[in-house]
Amino acid sequence: MVLLGSNSAALLGVSVFIAALTYVTYKLLAGYLHKWLEMKPIPGVPGTVPFIGNALQFKTNAGEFFRQIQQYTVEFSKLPLLKLWVGPLPFVVLFHAETVETLLTNSVHIDKSYAYKFLHPWLGTGLLTSTGRKWRQRRKMLTPTFHFSILSDFLEVMNEQAEVLVEKLEQQAAKGPFNCFSHITLCALDIICETAMGKKIHAQSNSDSEYVRSVYKMSDIISRRQRTPWFWPDFVYYYFGEGREHDRTLKILHSFTYDVIKEKAEAAGDAGSDSDSDEGARKRRAFLDMLLKTTDEHGGQMSHEDIQEEVDTFMFRGHDTTAAAMNWAVHLLGSHPEAQGKVQQELQEVFGASDRPATIEDLKKLKYLECVIKEALRLFPSVPFFARSICEDCHINGFKVPKGANAIVITYALHRDARYFPEPEEFRPERFLPENSVGRPPYAYIPFSAGLRNCIGQRFALMEEKVILSSILRHFSVEACQNRDELQPVGELILRPEKGIWIKLEKRAGGPLTSSN
Repeated sequence: MVLLGSNSAALLGVSVFIAALTYVTYKLLAGYLHKWLEMKPIPGVPGTVPFIGNALQFKTNAGEFFRQIQQYTVEFSKLPLLKLWVGPLPFVVLFHAETVETLLTNSVHIDKSYAYKFLHPWLGTGLLTSTGRKWRQRRKMLTPTFHFSILSDFLEVMNEQAEVLVEKLEQQAAKGPFNCFSHITLCALDIICETAMGKKIHAQSNSDSEYVRSVYKMSDIISRRQRTPWFWPDFVYYYFGEGREHDRTLKILHSFTYDVIKEKAEAAGDAGSDSDSDEGARKRRAFLDMLLKTTDEHGGQMSHEDIQEEVDTFMFRGHDTTAAAMNWAVHLLGSHPEAQGKVQQELQEVFGASDRPATIEDLKKLKYLECVIKEALRLFPSVPFFARSICEDCHINGFKVPKGANAIVITYALHRDARYFPEPEEFRPERFLPENSVGRPPYAYIPFSAGLRNCIGQRFALMEEKVILSSILRHFSVEACQNRDELQPVGELILRPEKGIWIKLEKRAGGPLTSSN
């Protein structure tokens, strides 16, 4: 009887499991078929295979994959949108101002797409990756930390690190052509460490930064996983993919920020209320200091985990994107002596031969340099594409897109729309002078995204870029050693040149380095 009873229980368990599996399979299959049929009218890339989609057609090399997606936008440029399937997930590809506006002005579609879940182990569900109520609450909490008065405090750090960078570049200039990419990136890392975490790490002095190498490696690992759906299940990824390498890299990234947060939290606890009453040198506020004091709508403190999510997010997004943008700008100025001359003339008018640090008022006067930065971000947006989840059935340019599909905005292609940017491959900073921007749709140019989920740190980024680029160009004239075709942009999480940015520098006659002090 006992044996019979145990057999019956086992049989019941197997039956329940099979029934549950059948139900889940049915629901998934029904959902997949529904989307397939609903999206059939949308033009797509030929060769789509059921359940695998277009994944087998994707290039495995990151640079080749990016060029492949860019080529699709050229081939389908006359169509309002394009359909791609990545495994069982459908994506509508948007690269025209009118279709991008439909997506980004709709407050329903603010959830990031499924592909962002592979960022969760690294960035948690912080401001970049969170959705719904948590995102709204977190955005509301964090917006005051980017107030203009706080950004003004960060200017001192930017000037100090710009001075270190100029010294490093002076040493390199004497040796002939060199790759400036890592030099500028380490400067950006020093700035974000001190402004976000209140910690000097002297990355520019210690050029072999394990953190920077780990950021690049993690970006590459995540991008590869995003475009290979057979590695989406964790058990497959850890047995047959890069799961172990992913975790080793993650440990380096998390240890770096965890240790600083722990040290800061302990210091804040020890200092107590006396920390704000120091009458000596005014203590610089760091993003982390503000997070440790930030409370939610119920008056509760942010947890250590909450703070780590945001610090990891700002460490990644706050140095990598800005560093890439500055490097692209340096290349473009080095390739266009006339534009570089206009920037240096503007700098002469504002600074003369002085080597004084830049002030907020100085930065406001650098109008042409701002146009250069904007045009560099048009040609080489730091985030070349981003994706959202479609949270309710909608219509985009006459095509129905069902709930559960994804939309990917190809910023790189959007910024090359000849309707709004004639001869789009040409570098023309004058496009962004106020008189030349009249009538341009607001969603034709979105280097910092747009709508509710626009970049919270865009003023910080523009300030940093102005400080660093003005410092370089006050001291040096730049000559690019690569033509545009040699750059080979790689669009992973951030748009980078495959072989760096090679330049020659020459000290400016009458510039700060040669003026009598």
